[in-house]
Amino acid sequence: MKEYENKLIVEIETIKESFTKLTDNIIKDVNRQNKIMARSDKRQKQEYDELQDKLEEVEALQREIEETQKEVVFTMGAIGESRSKETGNHVKRVADYSRLFALYYGLGEREAELLKQASPMHDIGKVGIPDAVLNKPGRLNEEERAIMDTHAEIGFDMLRMSNRKLLKAAATVAYEHHEKWDGTGYPRGLKEEEIHIYGRITAIADVFDALGSDRCYKKAWPDERIFTLLKEERGKHFDPKLVDIFFEHLDEFLAIRETFKD
Repeated sequence: MKEYENKLIVEIETIKESFTKLTDNIIKDVNRQNKIMARSDKRQKQEYDELQDKLEEVEALQREIEETQKEVVFTMGAIGESRSKETGNHVKRVADYSRLFALYYGLGEREAELLKQASPMHDIGKVGIPDAVLNKPGRLNEEERAIMDTHAEIGFDMLRMSNRKLLKAAATVAYEHHEKWDGTGYPRGLKEEEIHIYGRITAIADVFDALGSDRCYKKAWPDERIFTLLKEERGKHFDPKLVDIFFEHLDEFLAIRETFKD
């Protein structure tokens, strides 16, 4: 019995020794792996930080490109207006009116901002209209009106080849802001929702501001006369919903006009 117990103790000690060696090896492997992982984590963190720095540089460059693009679009729009003796404040007002219309119409914040940035280009095609027609005092004759009306297509042709989202929106605005809800506008005689919402919004924003401003061919209209015309043109020239938005939020539109008055 004693011999059996001694043998059992020896076996237990052997198992214990083997277990100790095994656990020691496992602990060493774990510690080695932890060191490897620590070095790997450090390297990965460094690579991650470097990647983040590069991404931030790219994002900063993208923001700069977008801001430059917006500035160029606005400046080109202002140049187009200046040829017809209109002020840069006209395009600022139309831009802010357009954003406000877009938001109340139900467009998202990003799209409303896009339209705000694109709308200053609505009359860029006027750079291709002769001064004698563009700045003629008084009413244009039939031939002169036909020439003036080409500015929508000229503007579209100037912008339509760009793949930039902002310039594509500006091309749509330039092309369609003289279309009318009842189909009697130009250049294509589109009607109702055939007209892009950008064109419908810019149309009412531009007309509201133009009527309230002095031009070479007219004096500014009083507000009541402007309001009467907008109501009369509801469902004719203008999208009825946009006319309703205008009068529902009249104080906000008038505040924009006051902020950027000439």
